[in-house]
Amino acid sequence: MSKIRITKEFHFEMAHSLLGYDGACRNIHGHSYELKVTLLGTPIADSKNPKQGMVMDFGDLKKIVKEQVVDIFDHALVLNKAVPPEIAENIQKNFEKVFLLDYQPTSELMVSDFAARIAAKLPENIELFSLLLRETGTAYAEWFAADNR
Repeated sequence: MSKIRITKEFHFEMAHSLLGYDGACRNIHGHSYELKVTLLGTPIADSKNPKQGMVMDFGDLKKIVKEQVVDIFDHALVLNKAVPPEIAENIQKNFEKVFLLDYQPTSELMVSDFAARIAAKLPENIELFSLLLRETGTAYAEWFAADNR
């Protein structure tokens, strides 16, 4: 049976700032993110399996991505945990969804983080092929499994 790629798209809103950055993105600002998740696998051949003909049920993929990425980051403020503690404490006192990450919340590092989160939850016979994280209409970061072996 042929290997097939399937892709599902997700959208979420998130704010961030880039600590120490030398441009406007050092200020808190938000984006309407688009995440495209592409899997690689062989369609199920078992005629008794209700998922026959599918690489993976899009509903199952949706559940994984929502739990691992969208529900966590949607309408959140994401900051580098190296932000001064008094600022972090004040923001966390005043807002519910504030996440301090071990990394600078750039599209490049977030797409890598998202890939690890999603790949860890996929069935063994399904490979995470690629992710595309679009930050604006003209800017995005991509992650490919082939580049990370």
